[in-house]
Amino acid sequence: MSIQTVNPATNKVVKTFDEMSESAIDAAIEQATKAFESWKKTTYSHRAELLHRVAKLMREKKDTLAKLITLEMGKLIAQAEGEILLSADIFDYYATNGEEFLADKHLNPEYGEAFIRHSPIGVLYGVEPWNFPFYQVARFAAPNLMIGNTILVKHASIVPQCGIIIEELFKEAKAPAGIYTNLLIPGSKATALVKDKRIKGVSLTGSEAAGSSLAAEAGKYLKKSVLELGGSDAFIILEDADIDKTVDWAIVGRINNNGECCIASKRFIAVEAIADEFLMKFTEKMSKLKVGDPMDADTDLGPLSSEAAADLIAKQVDKAIEHGAKIILGGKRRKGEGAFMEVTILTDIKPENPIYYEELFGPIASFYRVKDENAAIELANDSPFGLGGSVFTQDIERGKRVANLIDTGMVYINHPTWTQADLPFGGTKGSGYGRELSALGIEEFVNKKLIRVCGLNDPF
Repeated sequence: MSIQTVNPATNKVVKTFDEMSESAIDAAIEQATKAFESWKKTTYSHRAELLHRVAKLMREKKDTLAKLITLEMGKLIAQAEGEILLSADIFDYYATNGEEFLADKHLNPEYGEAFIRHSPIGVLYGVEPWNFPFYQVARFAAPNLMIGNTILVKHASIVPQCGIIIEELFKEAKAPAGIYTNLLIPGSKATALVKDKRIKGVSLTGSEAAGSSLAAEAGKYLKKSVLELGGSDAFIILEDADIDKTVDWAIVGRINNNGECCIASKRFIAVEAIADEFLMKFTEKMSKLKVGDPMDADTDLGPLSSEAAADLIAKQVDKAIEHGAKIILGGKRRKGEGAFMEVTILTDIKPENPIYYEELFGPIASFYRVKDENAAIELANDSPFGLGGSVFTQDIERGKRVANLIDTGMVYINHPTWTQADLPFGGTKGSGYGRELSALGIEEFVNKKLIRVCGLNDPF
C-alpha cells in the first residue's frame, strides 16, 4: 500500500511513498528503545541544546517547511509560516523552562526528608493529525524529549512529506539515532502498535473514533494515554459586546486554517438583543472572503485538506438542510478543481438535527439566537464536546462568570480559543483528556517518584 501527497488545491497526486514494512517498524521501535537507555541519562542542559537547535533550523527553513504544509493540506501560506514559528517557539519554550518544570518538588513530612523526582518512562508513541502537521508534533515531542523519553510519530497519511522532513530536522540537529522517529504507516495500522511492550505511553490528536480505539488498546495494556479529539466551540455574543470587533474575531475564529481547526469557533450563539445586527454584519463579511489558491497571499480561504473532507462536509450541510436548517450563505461545493467548499452560514438548527451535535470541520458556521445569557450558557454546554469556547462582552467580570459556567477545557474572553506555548491546551467530555503545552504539558508522561529519607530511629 502506498501513502501519497495529494495537492488539495488541484486534487492531483504529487508524490507517492511506500509504507514501512513490519520488519522496519520493529527495527524503529527497537532503536528508540535502545536510544532511551542513553537519552534518559543525559542532562537537562544537553537535551535543551538539541531542542534549541531544532527550533533554530525551523526558523531558518521556514519558507520551505511552510510550502510543504500548504502543498499537502491546503493551509494558507501565511498561516503555514506562522505554524512553523509557533512550533519553533514551543521547542525553545521547553528547552528554556523544562529543567525548572521538572525540578524536585520538596515535601514537608512530619519527620525526615521527602521529595518528588520526575523521571522519564520510555518510548512514547504519538498519532498526529494533518491540520497542524508541525505544531501538533512540537507540542507532543518537545516536552517529552526534555523529560528524557524517546519519540515515535505516526503522522497523518496525507502529510507524509511533513512527517519525513521533521525527522530530517532532528537528524540535521544532530539528534542521536532513535530519539525521534517518523513511522510511515497508514492509519489502519496505528492502533496495533500500542500493544508493543516496548512502547510505554501513547498520545493521539484526531477523531473520536480513532481516540476511542487507541485509548481502549492503551487501557488493555495498562498504558498512559493523552487524547485531544476535536471540538464544537461555542462563540457567545452578549448584548454588551462591541459588535464590529466581535464580528472581526468571529471571522478569524471560524475560517482560521480553512475552518479545519479543533478549536475553531463553530457555534455562534447570540442573545436576542443583538442577534440580528451580529448576523447581518457577520454574513456580509463572510460573503466577501476570497476563496482560491492557498499559495496566493491575497487568498482568505483555501481548499479543505482533501476531496474526502470536502465531500464529507458538503454531505453534512445537505443533511442539515434536509432536517430543517436554513442557509444564510453558501452551502455548496465550489465549482472547478480542488477540494473547495463555499463559505457557509446555517441557522434554525434544532436539537433533532444531526449536525446540532456534530463537529463541522470546514468553513461552515452554525448560528443560534437565544433569549439571554443563561440560555446561551445552556446551549453552549449542550454538546458532546468540551474543548474550548469564547465569550464576548465589555464587562470582563461578567465574562469570567460566564466562562466559569461553560463545560470546556479552555474559555477565552473577547478572543476565539487559541494556543501558545505557555498556556495549557486540552479538553473534557468527548474532546478527550490530558493537557499539552505549558508546565502542565510536561507532566503527562513522567514517573513522579517519591524519594523518602528516614533516620534509623524514626518511628514506623
